[in-house]
Amino acid sequence: MEKGMLAAAPADSNSSAMNVSFAHLHFAGGYLPSDSKAWRTIVPAVLAAVCLVGFMGNLCVIGFLLHSARKGKPSLIHSLILNLSLADLSLLLFSAPVRATAYSKGVWDLGWFVCKSSDWFIHMCMAVKSLTIVAVAKVCFMYARDPAKSGSIHTCTTGSVLVAIWAVAGLLPLPEWFFSTTRLHAGVEMCLMDVPAVAAKFMSMFGKLYPLLVFCLPLLVASFYFWRAYGQCRKRGTKTQHLRNQMRSRQLTVMLLSVAITSAILWLPAWIAWLWVWHLKAGGPAPPQGFIALSQVLMFSNSSANPLIFLVMSEELKEGLKGLWKLMVTEQHPAASGSQEPPAGNTEVLPDSVPSPESPTSIPEREKTGSPSSSKEKTEKAEVPILPDVQQFWHERDTVLGVQDNDPIPWEHEDQETGECEK
Repeated sequence: MEKGMLAAAPADSNSSAMNVSFAHLHFAGGYLPSDSKAWRTIVPAVLAAVCLVGFMGNLCVIGFLLHSARKGKPSLIHSLILNLSLADLSLLLFSAPVRATAYSKGVWDLGWFVCKSSDWFIHMCMAVKSLTIVAVAKVCFMYARDPAKSGSIHTCTTGSVLVAIWAVAGLLPLPEWFFSTTRLHAGVEMCLMDVPAVAAKFMSMFGKLYPLLVFCLPLLVASFYFWRAYGQCRKRGTKTQHLRNQMRSRQLTVMLLSVAITSAILWLPAWIAWLWVWHLKAGGPAPPQGFIALSQVLMFSNSSANPLIFLVMSEELKEGLKGLWKLMVTEQHPAASGSQEPPAGNTEVLPDSVPSPESPTSIPEREKTGSPSSSKEKTEKAEVPILPDVQQFWHERDTVLGVQDNDPIPWEHEDQETGECEK
């Protein structure tokens, strides 16, 4: 026991010395050395839960959009929402597991390529989402102003917009790719941002301008278009078709505006941590590990929040998912459904089924399964013959009564009948 206590003491002193020597380092790739076992356990567990929820939600959204694209011509709004969901799914599949692994270990053992590409890939996907929100806001305003014009956008235009978004988003965070690398510091393998003195001023400007270009400016532009779209939705139309388009554009605007506001709120702590780390002065307070971990969790949770917003607020998506579910169920159990459901032309009730008293099918069933006395009465009525003279008499009487009931001037016919009788 004494040996264990003696061994623990230098270990604690080494870890505290390690924290002091690491204070001036700029970590990359999500790597953050931590002495707390709680952080190493809690953060990966929360990220795993976020990945599971976001993976299922984004798969549902992507499946519906691809199914609707097969049925007809895909619209630009659907293509942009699909692009947003693909960026969210990419973050949850490739970046969140890397961050969870980096938090759970005290050393970087994921390799040089993962260290170099981790931050670049995350910020590329975030830039894709920001630019897509701007494009969605623009198209939403076009739809609110003129629904017919916004629906006639060519497929080549949609493809060029998506390619331009990914190209610009891939170029903006390239400096992170250039200067992220693995280094052996104090005997520990780490993923660091190693900026040479020649590029120090450039990277200082990059640390200030990048959040403005990727977060602030797209948010302002999207807010402007959403404000104009909502103003168009408030104008009342004079025709029924205009009112329907107005209601649809209002629902679409509110849903996409909710996505933009949620993204801004959940991304804000991550960009605060970015500016804090990039402009950390010598001897200044470093951002707490808990704040950095919380900002990372909130950033990835946005990828799980977006599909939930689509699933809750989009009636079209709800109906489409219900149709997909019914289609999957009928394809999986064709034999069972065929054996349980009777054919359309057969109206007989199965022996095991008991009809309700209010149902009209219960009456013929009772007559079919009635007592022997009822069957005897039916046979007796069938055996009684009807004389032809009597049948003709009742037939003529019914026709005369029917004509009199339908006669609009019965008093004139009454006078004619009395005159004939006097004669």
